[in-house]
Amino acid sequence: VKLALKEDIIPAAADRAVFVLAPIISVTTCFMAFAVIPLTGEVNFFGEQTIMQLTDLPVGVLYVLATASIGVYGIVLGGWSSGSTYPLLGGLRSSAQVISYEIAMGLSFVGVFIYAGSMSTGDIIASQSTWWNVVVLFPSFAIYVISMVGETNRAPFDLAEAEGELVGGFHTEYSSLKFALFFLAEYVNIIAVSALATTLFLGGPSAPPGLGFTSAWFGGWFSFIWFFLKVLAFFFFFVWLRGTLPRLRYDQFMKFGWKVLIPVNIAWILVVATLRLLTQQGASQFVIAGFTGAVVLAVLGAMTIYDRSKIKTEERANQVEPMPEPSFPVPALPTSLALKEKEGN
Repeated sequence: VKLALKEDIIPAAADRAVFVLAPIISVTTCFMAFAVIPLTGEVNFFGEQTIMQLTDLPVGVLYVLATASIGVYGIVLGGWSSGSTYPLLGGLRSSAQVISYEIAMGLSFVGVFIYAGSMSTGDIIASQSTWWNVVVLFPSFAIYVISMVGETNRAPFDLAEAEGELVGGFHTEYSSLKFALFFLAEYVNIIAVSALATTLFLGGPSAPPGLGFTSAWFGGWFSFIWFFLKVLAFFFFFVWLRGTLPRLRYDQFMKFGWKVLIPVNIAWILVVATLRLLTQQGASQFVIAGFTGAVVLAVLGAMTIYDRSKIKTEERANQVEPMPEPSFPVPALPTSLALKEKEGN
């Protein structure tokens, strides 16, 4: 209410139409993601058994990824339309960051699709009836968690709003209700990615193992409590990160996304696809365990080789090279004693 009652200032150099449209795009796309996320299991709603979900699209997870990518337009247009240098730099930096980490986020979904055999959020939750994906697909979960922090521009990845470099980032020139919309979009986006992580990796609204009997309490509405607690845990994780870790440099952040997350993600997809194929063809548990052990040994070997090469590179960088010998003799400088002897002669 306080922000809404403040004076709404539009810079003279701003493109007024785009300046107003940018925060609306950002906040609208954040709310669109909740259309395919089930908030409860089957509940009794006025005598009808239904799931609290607007729609269950066959490609529901890709729909969420698509709406998140549209939200980048709000950031870019907000920085460009301000007619100022710092918002433009913040908008370009933020768009590059979001697009880069959306690739890693999208690749982390592939393992879930292969394991569940579907892109529907309902089918993915049903596939976690025995084990949650956070256990079976932990590397995908870890990559998604890192990517969702970069996707939401939150600390330690809030490089688009670095106060020491860009003042306030892409929304420096915004005030009043327009700034409130950007502020709202950021936190709604946090809840959206947390709800998606809960759906894909923590069984959605289903109860933890051993507590399945609680899902039938209050006509099935108790499942919403489990969903809310899981989302709340992710929200606490965001707040904990902001108060714990320092901000990274922009080059370190982008290098980590392109050179670490994406290659590891691609390798993990190949492993998941191979394990899924062996399981469908009826391979024995010994074959699957042997393949898994070989993959673990290969990863450990690659990490060891990388660490050794890194140590050798650092040692070479720290070595002081000896000065080269001169190619011709350098005559000695005349001393005071030599000058006196020369004068005596």
